[in-house]
Amino acid sequence: MDHRRTDIPALDLAPELAEVASDLEAALRRVIYLGVKHAIGVNSGTDALVLALRALGVGPSDEVITTPFTFFATAESISSVGALPVFVDIDIESFNIRPDLVERAISERTRAILPVHLFGAPADIAALGSIARRHKIALVEDAAQAFGALDQDRHVGTFGVFGAYSFFPSKNLGCLGDGGLLSTDDDDLAAHVRALRAHGARKKYFNEFVGYNSRLDALQAAFLRAKLPHVDEWNEARRKAASRYCVQLRGTPGILLPPERRGTQHVFHQFTIRVTGGRRDALREYLARRGIATMVYYPTPLHRLPVYAGAEARCPAAELASTEVLSLPLWPRITEDLQSRIVSEIREFCGAH
Repeated sequence: MDHRRTDIPALDLAPELAEVASDLEAALRRVIYLGVKHAIGVNSGTDALVLALRALGVGPSDEVITTPFTFFATAESISSVGALPVFVDIDIESFNIRPDLVERAISERTRAILPVHLFGAPADIAALGSIARRHKIALVEDAAQAFGALDQDRHVGTFGVFGAYSFFPSKNLGCLGDGGLLSTDDDDLAAHVRALRAHGARKKYFNEFVGYNSRLDALQAAFLRAKLPHVDEWNEARRKAASRYCVQLRGTPGILLPPERRGTQHVFHQFTIRVTGGRRDALREYLARRGIATMVYYPTPLHRLPVYAGAEARCPAAELASTEVLSLPLWPRITEDLQSRIVSEIREFCGAH
């Protein structure tokens, strides 16, 4: 018998860690990419917002200040937890919520501010964060359209207590179906969200509160892991395409171009122009007849939707934007020839009118 000494540890995690090394590396990259302690996969961007508000204890009789110029899910998440969305107008150039109006809208019932980084353009998060801290209310960022966008070299979605992301297929980082992510540096809130997404249970078959079935599907996670290393390159390609549009469209009568705020990095989920003079729909139809698809995000501000018919909101900039915005074709690999053709048709329309 061989009696040579062999050290036997009380616990050896190395073999099982080796089996999942690639998954762990991907999870680590995901957290490091955003620069936060916790990146929690959930079923959708909408669920990310709902879980964030639930984890913060937002509920009936509470108010959450948000923008009326965004996708319905932003306000829907507030209503879903029983709170009241308070709509504050936007800056007409950036399409993002105005911090000065946010501060005026704060009441004793306000529990959170929920700005949207619309079309991939960072909102004025420094001003919004300052307001939130001063009034001791939570800042929850809707970064559904802005994965990879930066403000002072820091990812949007990491300034507030929570950042909510969507991985819907059309997003800059998209999966095969629905998917979402919540980012936070707060350990307790992260633990609460993880329980909420698993039927309110921190351990199996021991449910502490009513939650949701909202985990990120393994297939969607695998798809995202494969795409994540490329997202910065794709975002840069989007910025270059946006720059080409700006150069070629600058000076076109009746066309207003999207600005980019100094110190921020827009990721152009959409390249959205404004068409003045009441000609947006005519231009859209003109381009459609020539085989060029465009989109209108969003034709009706949220405070004008039937579901919020009783909302006491005065948002003239959002209402104006809804009549003027037009999103042009843009994706990372769009060619210069395609863009030149689109620009040529727009300039032809504007010259003829």
